[in-house]
Amino acid sequence: MNINPNWRILTVGDGDLSFSLSLQRHYAPLQLTATVFDSETELLEKYNTDNLLQLKQAGVDVITEFDVTNKNTWQHIHAQYDVVIFQFPLIPGVKSKQEFEALKANYGDDFSINTLNRRLLRKFLTHSFTHFLAPKGARLACISSKDVKPYIEWNIESQLHVNLGIEFLGSEVFEIGDFPGYRIRNVDRDKHVKNTGARSYFWSDAPHSTLALTPFHLLDEPCCQVCRAGPFVTEQEKTAHDTSKKHARMMDYNRQWQQYLALEKQMK
Repeated sequence: MNINPNWRILTVGDGDLSFSLSLQRHYAPLQLTATVFDSETELLEKYNTDNLLQLKQAGVDVITEFDVTNKNTWQHIHAQYDVVIFQFPLIPGVKSKQEFEALKANYGDDFSINTLNRRLLRKFLTHSFTHFLAPKGARLACISSKDVKPYIEWNIESQLHVNLGIEFLGSEVFEIGDFPGYRIRNVDRDKHVKNTGARSYFWSDAPHSTLALTPFHLLDEPCCQVCRAGPFVTEQEKTAHDTSKKHARMMDYNRQWQQYLALEKQMK
């Protein structure tokens, strides 16, 4: 991830704040605001770290109890950033059926955790472009995500920004070594996430011809965009894919997502 020192950066849901601290120490952006979902008390109890203290000593504004889906938690944040970054977002683990039912209560009975994770990322994109990004600036939103399940089942490249008036620019390999001291944390406990392949994905409503990004390549037949599979060399290969359990599961996820988008449109 190439960081421009002239950028004004907002980090969203930065776990133990180690990504924001690495940004500050090694890239010194023009402006940096860091946010976490936890309260300050929860943050200090969950993670054995002084990252919060170090950021405050460096003059970085840190906002706790920040929920990117809830405007009431960030009404005082003004549209002043060039880039908004969400590192490895994932909704907290559901520990019971009751908790799962509470999570999806407002969105109908036919939604899975897959849909709720996609909703989280879509809310991030929506609010980044309507509330966080400065009218005159780079206007970039970035999500870093893993190349393993469940992350690869969210169709990040093609489905999150539908009808939002923004474009998917492309992606690049995320190299954790570029951010010394950064630890990718589990979303709901003090555990370090296994270091697997990851990419950073970028969106904008402004031109960015200078960014060296890889475009989404599964745009043409014979590919399956829903499963991010292909290209298929033979008809038999395509048929085998279309009748597979993976394809059936991803088609169901896609059906749920289209249902959610229709519901979202009705709620506006």
